[in-house]
Amino acid sequence: MTAPIRTPFDPPEMGEVVEIAQGVLWTRMPLPIPLAHVNCYLFEEADGWTVVDTGVDTAKTRRLWQRLIDGVLGGKPIHRVIATHHHLDHIGLAGWFVSEHGAGLTTTRTAYLMARMLQLDVQEAPTPEMCAFWRSCGMASEVYDKRLTERPFNTADAVTPIPLGYTRLREGDEIEIGGRMWDVRCGNGHAPEHATFWSRDADLVIGGDQLLGAISPNLGASATEPLADPVGEWITSCEGFVPHAQDSHLVMTGHKLPYTGLPARLRQLLDNHHHALARLIETLKEPHTACDCFDVLFRRKIKEGEYGLAMVEAMAHCRHLEAQGLATGHVREDGAILWQVTQV
Repeated sequence: MTAPIRTPFDPPEMGEVVEIAQGVLWTRMPLPIPLAHVNCYLFEEADGWTVVDTGVDTAKTRRLWQRLIDGVLGGKPIHRVIATHHHLDHIGLAGWFVSEHGAGLTTTRTAYLMARMLQLDVQEAPTPEMCAFWRSCGMASEVYDKRLTERPFNTADAVTPIPLGYTRLREGDEIEIGGRMWDVRCGNGHAPEHATFWSRDADLVIGGDQLLGAISPNLGASATEPLADPVGEWITSCEGFVPHAQDSHLVMTGHKLPYTGLPARLRQLLDNHHHALARLIETLKEPHTACDCFDVLFRRKIKEGEYGLAMVEAMAHCRHLEAQGLATGHVREDGAILWQVTQV
Protein backbone atom coordinates (compact mmCIF):
# COMPACT_ATOMS: atom_id res chain seq x y z
CA MET A 1 0.00 0.00 0.00
CA THR A 2 1.23 3.47 -0.81
CA ALA A 3 0.89 6.39 1.57
CA PRO A 4 -1.91 8.90 1.00
CA ILE A 5 -1.27 12.28 -0.57
CA ARG A 6 -0.67 14.94 2.07
CA THR A 7 0.04 18.68 1.89
CA PRO A 8 2.13 19.60 4.95
CA PHE A 9 2.49 23.34 4.36
CA ASP A 10 0.11 26.27 4.07
CA PRO A 11 0.92 28.58 1.15
CA PRO A 12 2.80 31.85 1.57
CA GLU A 13 1.24 35.15 0.65
CA MET A 14 2.36 36.55 -2.70
CA GLY A 15 5.99 37.52 -2.44
CA GLU A 16 6.37 36.09 1.07
CA VAL A 17 8.19 32.86 1.94
CA VAL A 18 7.74 29.60 3.82
CA GLU A 19 10.77 27.50 4.71
CA ILE A 20 9.94 23.93 3.65
CA ALA A 21 13.38 22.38 4.26
CA GLN A 22 16.69 23.62 5.60
CA GLY A 23 17.88 26.35 3.25
CA VAL A 24 14.83 25.95 0.95
CA LEU A 25 12.25 28.75 0.70
CA TRP A 26 8.93 28.60 -1.12
CA THR A 27 7.39 31.77 -2.51
CA ARG A 28 4.50 32.55 -4.81
CA MET A 29 4.27 35.07 -7.62
CA PRO A 30 1.01 36.34 -9.16
CA LEU A 31 -0.36 35.31 -12.55
CA PRO A 32 -3.01 37.25 -14.52
CA ILE A 33 -4.98 34.04 -15.25
CA PRO A 34 -7.56 32.06 -13.26
CA LEU A 35 -4.84 29.90 -11.66
CA ALA A 36 -3.58 33.19 -10.12
CA HIS A 37 -0.15 32.03 -8.93
CA VAL A 38 3.06 30.18 -9.74
CA ASN A 39 5.31 28.60 -7.14
CA CYS A 40 8.99 29.57 -7.08
CA TYR A 41 11.71 28.13 -4.87
CA LEU A 42 14.90 29.62 -3.47
CA PHE A 43 17.90 27.57 -2.41
CA GLU A 44 20.55 29.09 -0.20
CA GLU A 45 24.09 28.67 -1.49
CA ALA A 46 27.39 29.47 0.24
CA ASP A 47 27.61 32.90 -1.38
CA GLY A 48 24.13 33.60 -2.70
CA TRP A 49 20.90 32.01 -3.90
CA THR A 50 19.57 29.78 -6.67
CA VAL A 51 16.03 30.52 -7.89
CA VAL A 52 13.96 27.75 -9.45
CA ASP A 53 11.29 29.27 -11.74
CA THR A 54 10.53 32.97 -11.74
CA GLY A 55 6.96 34.00 -12.60
CA VAL A 56 5.99 36.28 -15.48
CA ASP A 57 7.42 39.68 -16.29
CA THR A 58 5.16 42.29 -14.74
CA ALA A 59 5.97 45.37 -12.72
CA LYS A 60 4.30 43.78 -9.69
CA THR A 61 6.34 40.58 -9.93
CA ARG A 62 9.59 42.54 -10.26
CA ARG A 63 8.68 44.56 -7.16
CA LEU A 64 7.94 41.41 -5.17
CA TRP A 65 11.23 39.81 -6.18
CA GLN A 66 13.20 42.95 -5.39
CA ARG A 67 11.56 43.15 -1.96
CA LEU A 68 12.58 39.54 -1.31
CA ILE A 69 16.15 40.19 -2.42
CA ASP A 70 16.45 43.27 -0.22
CA GLY A 71 14.70 41.66 2.75
CA VAL A 72 14.40 37.92 3.39
CA LEU A 73 17.39 37.03 1.20
CA GLY A 74 19.61 39.33 3.20
CA GLY A 75 20.90 41.17 0.16
CA LYS A 76 22.85 38.10 -0.94
CA PRO A 77 22.98 37.88 -4.75
CA ILE A 78 20.99 35.51 -6.92
CA HIS A 79 23.70 33.72 -8.86
CA ARG A 80 21.59 31.24 -10.80
CA VAL A 81 18.11 30.81 -12.23
CA ILE A 82 16.94 27.29 -13.04
CA ALA A 83 13.90 27.01 -15.30
CA THR A 84 12.06 23.69 -15.09
CA HIS A 85 10.51 24.31 -18.53
CA HIS A 86 9.88 26.96 -21.16
CA HIS A 87 6.43 28.24 -20.20
CA LEU A 88 6.26 31.95 -19.54
CA ASP A 89 5.15 31.63 -15.90
CA HIS A 90 8.31 29.65 -15.16
CA ILE A 91 10.91 31.51 -17.23
CA GLY A 92 9.34 34.95 -17.65
CA LEU A 93 11.80 36.85 -15.46
CA ALA A 94 14.91 34.79 -16.18
CA GLY A 95 16.27 37.47 -18.49
CA TRP A 96 15.71 40.13 -15.81
CA PHE A 97 17.67 38.12 -13.25
CA VAL A 98 20.48 37.75 -15.80
CA SER A 99 20.60 41.37 -16.95
CA GLU A 100 19.82 43.13 -13.66
CA HIS A 101 21.27 40.76 -11.09
CA GLY A 102 24.09 38.98 -12.91
CA ALA A 103 22.57 35.51 -12.61
CA GLY A 104 23.19 32.66 -15.03
CA LEU A 105 20.37 30.68 -16.66
CA THR A 106 20.28 26.90 -16.39
CA THR A 107 17.68 24.78 -18.20
CA THR A 108 17.30 22.05 -20.79
CA ARG A 109 18.19 22.71 -24.41
CA THR A 110 14.61 22.33 -25.64
CA ALA A 111 13.29 24.62 -22.93
CA TYR A 112 15.88 27.26 -23.79
CA LEU A 113 15.26 27.10 -27.53
CA MET A 114 11.48 27.10 -27.16
CA ALA A 115 11.52 30.02 -24.75
CA ARG A 116 13.88 32.07 -26.91
CA MET A 117 11.95 31.29 -30.09
CA LEU A 118 8.59 32.19 -28.56
CA GLN A 119 9.94 35.38 -26.97
CA LEU A 120 11.21 36.54 -30.38
CA ASP A 121 8.08 35.47 -32.31
CA VAL A 122 5.71 38.46 -32.09
CA GLN A 123 2.50 38.37 -34.10
CA GLU A 124 0.21 41.38 -34.37
CA ALA A 125 -2.66 39.41 -35.90
CA PRO A 126 -3.66 35.74 -36.03
CA THR A 127 -1.58 33.81 -38.55
CA PRO A 128 -3.04 31.45 -41.17
CA GLU A 129 -1.60 28.52 -39.20
CA MET A 130 -3.37 29.63 -36.01
CA CYS A 131 -6.68 30.05 -37.82
CA ALA A 132 -6.43 26.66 -39.51
CA PHE A 133 -5.66 24.99 -36.19
CA TRP A 134 -8.57 26.68 -34.43
CA ARG A 135 -10.90 25.55 -37.20
CA SER A 136 -9.52 22.01 -37.06
CA CYS A 137 -10.47 21.82 -33.38
CA GLY A 138 -14.05 22.85 -34.14
CA MET A 139 -13.75 26.15 -32.29
CA ALA A 140 -17.14 27.74 -31.66
CA SER A 141 -17.93 30.30 -34.35
CA GLU A 142 -18.43 33.17 -31.89
CA VAL A 143 -15.05 32.46 -30.28
CA TYR A 144 -13.36 32.15 -33.67
CA ASP A 145 -14.85 35.40 -35.00
CA LYS A 146 -13.80 37.25 -31.85
CA ARG A 147 -10.23 35.97 -32.09
CA LEU A 148 -9.96 37.15 -35.68
CA THR A 149 -10.43 40.73 -34.47
CA GLU A 150 -7.94 40.55 -31.59
CA ARG A 151 -4.18 40.76 -31.34
CA PRO A 152 -2.96 37.36 -30.17
CA PHE A 153 -1.23 37.12 -26.84
CA ASN A 154 2.51 36.98 -27.43
CA THR A 155 5.05 35.40 -25.12
CA ALA A 156 7.06 38.63 -25.35
CA ASP A 157 4.17 40.39 -23.60
CA ALA A 158 5.14 38.72 -20.32
CA VAL A 159 8.72 37.45 -20.78
CA THR A 160 11.93 39.47 -20.62
CA PRO A 161 14.38 38.82 -23.46
CA ILE A 162 15.89 35.37 -23.07
CA PRO A 163 19.68 35.75 -22.76
CA LEU A 164 22.02 34.60 -25.50
CA GLY A 165 23.69 31.81 -23.58
CA TYR A 166 22.73 29.32 -20.89
CA THR A 167 23.93 26.20 -19.05
CA ARG A 168 22.38 23.02 -20.41
CA LEU A 169 20.63 20.35 -18.34
CA ARG A 170 20.23 16.81 -19.68
CA GLU A 171 18.46 13.63 -18.67
CA GLY A 172 20.72 11.75 -16.27
CA ASP A 173 22.75 14.80 -15.22
CA GLU A 174 23.63 15.45 -11.62
CA ILE A 175 23.55 18.99 -10.30
CA GLU A 176 24.29 20.66 -6.98
CA ILE A 177 21.56 22.98 -5.71
CA GLY A 178 21.61 24.44 -2.22
CA GLY A 179 24.37 22.16 -1.03
CA ARG A 180 22.52 19.00 -2.08
CA MET A 181 23.14 16.71 -5.04
CA TRP A 182 20.19 16.13 -7.36
CA ASP A 183 19.51 13.77 -10.28
CA VAL A 184 17.94 15.35 -13.36
CA ARG A 185 15.03 13.42 -14.86
CA CYS A 186 13.15 14.89 -17.80
CA GLY A 187 9.51 14.48 -18.75
CA ASN A 188 7.43 15.42 -21.77
CA GLY A 189 3.83 16.13 -22.63
CA HIS A 190 3.10 19.29 -20.70
CA ALA A 191 6.33 20.80 -22.02
CA PRO A 192 9.13 19.19 -24.01
CA GLU A 193 12.19 18.20 -21.98
CA HIS A 194 10.68 19.43 -18.72
CA ALA A 195 13.35 19.02 -16.02
CA THR A 196 12.59 17.51 -12.63
CA PHE A 197 15.16 17.20 -9.85
CA TRP A 198 15.45 14.35 -7.33
CA SER A 199 17.60 14.95 -4.26
CA ARG A 200 20.05 12.18 -3.37
CA ASP A 201 20.48 13.13 0.28
CA ALA A 202 17.02 14.39 1.26
CA ASP A 203 13.43 13.45 0.50
CA LEU A 204 12.95 16.37 -1.90
CA VAL A 205 11.76 16.47 -5.52
CA ILE A 206 11.45 19.61 -7.65
CA GLY A 207 8.51 18.62 -9.83
CA GLY A 208 7.55 21.83 -11.64
CA ASP A 209 4.39 21.23 -13.66
CA GLN A 210 5.29 17.62 -14.45
CA LEU A 211 4.29 16.34 -11.00
CA LEU A 212 1.44 18.63 -9.92
CA GLY A 213 -0.63 17.71 -6.90
CA ALA A 214 -4.23 18.93 -6.86
CA ILE A 215 -4.56 19.58 -10.59
CA SER A 216 -3.42 17.89 -13.78
CA PRO A 217 -1.05 19.77 -16.09
CA ASN A 218 -2.43 20.99 -19.39
CA LEU A 219 -1.52 18.61 -22.21
CA GLY A 220 -2.16 20.57 -25.36
CA ALA A 221 -1.69 20.21 -29.08
CA SER A 222 -0.93 23.47 -30.86
CA ALA A 223 -0.58 25.15 -34.23
CA THR A 224 3.20 24.84 -33.85
CA GLU A 225 3.04 21.03 -33.93
CA PRO A 226 -0.57 20.07 -34.69
CA LEU A 227 0.10 16.34 -35.16
CA ALA A 228 1.92 15.88 -31.85
CA ASP A 229 0.85 13.37 -29.18
CA PRO A 230 1.53 15.17 -25.87
CA VAL A 231 -0.86 12.89 -23.97
CA GLY A 232 1.13 9.82 -25.00
CA GLU A 233 4.42 11.52 -24.14
CA TRP A 234 3.13 12.54 -20.73
CA ILE A 235 1.79 9.07 -19.89
CA THR A 236 5.16 7.57 -20.85
CA SER A 237 6.94 10.14 -18.65
CA CYS A 238 4.75 9.44 -15.63
CA GLU A 239 5.31 5.71 -16.01
CA GLY A 240 9.06 6.38 -16.15
CA PHE A 241 8.95 8.28 -12.85
CA VAL A 242 7.11 5.51 -10.96
CA PRO A 243 10.22 3.44 -10.06
CA HIS A 244 11.90 6.50 -8.52
CA ALA A 245 8.94 7.78 -6.48
CA GLN A 246 8.89 7.37 -2.69
CA ASP A 247 6.07 8.04 -0.24
CA SER A 248 8.42 10.26 1.77
CA HIS A 249 9.31 12.58 -1.11
CA LEU A 250 8.20 16.17 -0.64
CA VAL A 251 7.30 17.30 -4.15
CA MET A 252 7.81 20.99 -4.83
CA THR A 253 5.20 21.76 -7.46
CA GLY A 254 4.80 24.59 -9.95
CA HIS A 255 1.28 25.37 -8.74
CA LYS A 256 -0.97 24.57 -5.79
CA LEU A 257 0.65 22.92 -2.74
CA PRO A 258 3.79 20.84 -2.25
CA TYR A 259 2.83 17.32 -1.21
CA THR A 260 4.01 13.90 -0.09
CA GLY A 261 2.66 10.60 -1.40
CA LEU A 262 4.16 10.76 -4.89
CA PRO A 263 3.54 7.08 -5.79
CA ALA A 264 -0.18 7.52 -5.12
CA ARG A 265 -0.25 10.79 -7.04
CA LEU A 266 1.42 9.29 -10.11
CA ARG A 267 -1.12 6.48 -10.15
CA GLN A 268 -3.91 9.02 -9.74
CA LEU A 269 -2.62 11.16 -12.60
CA LEU A 270 -2.32 8.15 -14.91
CA ASP A 271 -5.73 6.78 -13.95
CA ASN A 272 -7.40 10.16 -14.52
CA HIS A 273 -6.19 10.30 -18.12
CA HIS A 274 -6.90 6.65 -18.86
CA HIS A 275 -10.45 7.16 -17.60
CA ALA A 276 -10.83 10.32 -19.68
CA LEU A 277 -9.64 8.45 -22.78
CA ALA A 278 -12.12 5.64 -22.08
CA ARG A 279 -14.96 8.18 -21.87
CA LEU A 280 -13.75 9.78 -25.09
CA ILE A 281 -13.73 6.45 -26.91
CA GLU A 282 -17.34 5.89 -25.88
CA THR A 283 -18.31 9.38 -27.10
CA LEU A 284 -16.50 8.99 -30.42
CA LYS A 285 -18.65 6.06 -31.45
CA GLU A 286 -20.38 8.97 -33.17
CA PRO A 287 -18.31 11.68 -34.93
CA HIS A 288 -17.40 14.75 -32.87
CA THR A 289 -14.96 17.62 -33.11
CA ALA A 290 -12.46 18.11 -30.31
CA CYS A 291 -14.45 21.06 -28.97
CA ASP A 292 -17.59 18.91 -28.92
CA CYS A 293 -15.88 16.75 -26.29
CA PHE A 294 -15.43 19.28 -23.48
CA ASP A 295 -18.23 17.86 -21.32
CA VAL A 296 -17.07 14.26 -21.53
CA LEU A 297 -13.39 15.06 -20.94
CA PHE A 298 -13.63 17.72 -18.23
CA ARG A 299 -17.07 16.95 -16.74
CA ARG A 300 -17.67 20.60 -15.91
CA LYS A 301 -18.67 23.81 -17.63
CA ILE A 302 -15.71 25.42 -19.42
CA LYS A 303 -15.56 29.16 -18.76
CA GLU A 304 -14.54 31.71 -21.36
CA GLY A 305 -11.06 32.16 -19.87
CA GLU A 306 -10.46 28.41 -19.98
CA TYR A 307 -11.68 27.80 -23.53
CA GLY A 308 -8.27 27.85 -25.22
CA LEU A 309 -6.65 25.47 -22.73
CA ALA A 310 -9.63 23.11 -22.90
CA MET A 311 -9.55 23.15 -26.71
CA VAL A 312 -5.89 22.24 -27.07
CA GLU A 313 -6.20 19.49 -24.46
CA ALA A 314 -9.29 18.01 -26.12
CA MET A 315 -7.46 17.96 -29.44
CA ALA A 316 -4.45 16.34 -27.78
CA HIS A 317 -6.62 13.51 -26.45
CA CYS A 318 -8.11 12.96 -29.89
CA ARG A 319 -4.61 12.89 -31.39
CA HIS A 320 -3.57 10.32 -28.80
CA LEU A 321 -6.39 8.00 -29.83
CA GLU A 322 -5.30 8.52 -33.44
CA ALA A 323 -1.69 7.66 -32.55
CA GLN A 324 -2.91 4.49 -30.83
CA GLY A 325 -4.93 3.48 -33.89
CA LEU A 326 -8.16 3.83 -31.93
CA ALA A 327 -9.71 6.78 -33.79
CA THR A 328 -9.49 8.51 -37.11
CA GLY A 329 -10.22 12.07 -38.17
CA HIS A 330 -11.99 13.32 -41.27
CA VAL A 331 -11.90 16.98 -42.26
CA ARG A 332 -15.26 18.65 -42.63
CA GLU A 333 -15.92 21.32 -45.27
CA ASP A 334 -15.37 24.09 -42.72
CA GLY A 335 -11.94 22.69 -41.77
CA ALA A 336 -13.03 21.02 -38.53
CA ILE A 337 -11.80 17.48 -37.91
CA LEU A 338 -14.54 15.01 -37.07
CA TRP A 339 -13.14 12.25 -34.88
CA GLN A 340 -14.59 8.76 -34.68
CA VAL A 341 -13.40 5.52 -33.15
CA THR A 342 -11.92 3.02 -35.54
CA GLN A 343 -14.37 0.30 -36.43
CA VAL A 344 -12.99 -3.21 -35.91
